[in-house]
Amino acid sequence: MSRIWAGIDSGKGHHHGLALDAEGKTLLSRRVANDEPELLQLVGDVLALADGEPVTWAIDMTGGEPALLLTLLISHGQEVLYLPGRLVNRASDGYRSEGKTDARDAYVIADQARMRRDLRPIRPGDETAIELRLLTGRRADLVEDRTRAVNRLRGTLLSMFPALERALDVTNVGPLKLLTEYQTPAAIRRAGVTRLTKWLANRKVRNARALAETAVEAAQRQHTAVPGEKTISRLVHTLAEGVMALNEQIAEMDKLIEGRFREHELAGIVESVPGIGTVLGAEFLAAVGGNLDDFASPDALAAFAGVAPAPRDSGKVSGNLHRPVVYHRRLQRVFYTSALVSIRCDPNSRAFYDRKRAEGKRHVQAVMALARRRVNVLWALIRDRRCYHITPPVTTAA
Repeated sequence: MSRIWAGIDSGKGHHHGLALDAEGKTLLSRRVANDEPELLQLVGDVLALADGEPVTWAIDMTGGEPALLLTLLISHGQEVLYLPGRLVNRASDGYRSEGKTDARDAYVIADQARMRRDLRPIRPGDETAIELRLLTGRRADLVEDRTRAVNRLRGTLLSMFPALERALDVTNVGPLKLLTEYQTPAAIRRAGVTRLTKWLANRKVRNARALAETAVEAAQRQHTAVPGEKTISRLVHTLAEGVMALNEQIAEMDKLIEGRFREHELAGIVESVPGIGTVLGAEFLAAVGGNLDDFASPDALAAFAGVAPAPRDSGKVSGNLHRPVVYHRRLQRVFYTSALVSIRCDPNSRAFYDRKRAEGKRHVQAVMALARRRVNVLWALIRDRRCYHITPPVTTAA
């Protein structure tokens, strides 16, 4: 038996596995439950078909639903390739039949793995990087929940008290604490500046006097109660408490991320780069799997992060560059956000940014160019196992 390619179309409760030989003939096609006994049986049956020949597995997800299957494959020493769902959908258009089934998707995945040589292998990664991936993913979910909650709070407050919504920054702790007790113009006017200041100060709110004056000034601008004011004020109270609870959860998650991040051997090197703190550093390690073994050059890392332009040439048009479509979005955020921060705190980054602006590049283009430059810097630092210094170290001849 020649080499076998196995494609897995992953799902929540079930996966569909399909095996092809070197000529593209289907040898096995089966729907299996997402349980260890059935998954082990599938792996054993495919290996039995191979009869000692190598097997290449391909899957359309790198975590989540197929996590157990991936763990089993890696623990059995199997080669596993990653075929993004976007590529599967595009490749499906080149096959016969317009229908969509799990078996057809599994066939496309296996056949693409058989023909292509540019697919990335899935590697286990170190334990800390795996934990950081889980923690940073949870933090991202909490931040999204907070953003939605803040938007709901603003919209609800705007429907009752536009002047206060305009005056307060409800992303800060002080205004949120104020809204847990005082929501309506009449309540704030009755309390007055002195009472509000004392109430806020007792709850350790910074600049309590200034916040109280701002709230009372807004209340003086509205003396009309809108319909449903009581219900709206209760909603504002609940939403403000919800945002504060999310803030506490995010702060707790940040502590967990910082603790796990500092345990990694590359933490000191990554964090030495200006603009990269514990959260961005943790997201970087989580995205690359804890090391740069999969990236032979900084160009490969830049392409993976989406900070390297992709060519779009056609006919007589050449040198036409555009942003890539397929890239790791969270890793791009790491380099882009850290580049923005570094402009303010690192003279080397500021000089590079100013030079790009002088060349006629717009702000976003200059920041993206700086992000690309930082890929080279970080890749070299990790390769040499040394930390970033504003002035490069002077080497002396032996």
